[in-house]
Amino acid sequence: MISRRGILAGSLGLSAANGAVTVGLLGAGNRGTYVAAALAKNTPGRVVALCDVVPEHMERAQKQIGVENPRLYSDFQKMLASDIDAIIIATPVFLHAEHFEAAVKAGKHIYIEKPASMDVDGCKRIMRAADAADRKLNINFGFQRRYGQLYLKAKALADSGAVGKIHLGFARFIKSEGLSKSGASLPVPKTEMERIANWGSWKKLSGDLIVENNVHSIDVLNWFLGGRPVSAIGSGGSTLPKPGDMRDHNFVAFEYPGGVQGQLSGTTLASPGYRDVVEQFFGPKGTIETSENHWRHFRGPKDETVEKSPRNITIDSVAAFVERVRDGKPENTGVRGAESTLTAILGRMAMDLRREVTWEEMMKS
Repeated sequence: MISRRGILAGSLGLSAANGAVTVGLLGAGNRGTYVAAALAKNTPGRVVALCDVVPEHMERAQKQIGVENPRLYSDFQKMLASDIDAIIIATPVFLHAEHFEAAVKAGKHIYIEKPASMDVDGCKRIMRAADAADRKLNINFGFQRRYGQLYLKAKALADSGAVGKIHLGFARFIKSEGLSKSGASLPVPKTEMERIANWGSWKKLSGDLIVENNVHSIDVLNWFLGGRPVSAIGSGGSTLPKPGDMRDHNFVAFEYPGGVQGQLSGTTLASPGYRDVVEQFFGPKGTIETSENHWRHFRGPKDETVEKSPRNITIDSVAAFVERVRDGKPENTGVRGAESTLTAILGRMAMDLRREVTWEEMMKS
């Protein structure tokens, strides 16, 4: 008797092998639309379906992506039941675990936006589903720095020992964020639609600044420092009035195995238009600096290499995703993506409790 899992394993990638990779977008907000447009315009993949609970979002996304006559869904289960090869999950963070589990069960290749979830339980759900996924499924998180051409060059240099053993990684995610025009506070969301509309303003729905935003930088720290930290200590808060209860600044010091230090400084308090998002790795023989726009290898005064990124790293990320689906060379980064999110949650707990928190304590919370 052939099991459903066996049938699924045999059918994965058939349409991708016979033609273009077909993709559905779940969550047609700003980020989801941007990712889908990057995929449609820069890869052999075709966006053929859109799903959102707000019809106007799909109408706008259709224009921005440049897709003609896509199938439109308000029920994500119906889109998952269709013949699409892959799905982009770009829904509010508090829905990620539910949507990821459903996509795995439906046998779809998955590109899911970061973070994995807003809490420990959601991350554990993601990890369990990723572990249970068919090994022919390609599962990628939207940690696009992992696929950026210059990031890969910088990581290869670090692995070569060119700067020696890295003893400190420092990441800063500094940007400005305008206040609401009305300046009014938001009531705590009560209905599902209110939660969906205002998820980005509340810690309970988004995970806070460090989880929803700074997790990009944390993922790079984990990548270059060789894994997850063992503990964290930090502080942070909210300086300016704003809707919701999100922090607008944080500083966290992570300790990695072997006493290696990883530090994160994140804020939205910068002056309007200012942005400084970089990661730096210090060794006894030099320094490596990475960012979306450049990388730098510092060997000494007046002795350094600086190179600008040839294109947006989101393009690199979706191109790698489509290529793996098309060529039948999948990777499953579900657990890794969840661990980077859990690292951010570890930092949030350290700030909340105002003391050092270990990985084990965080995982039991």
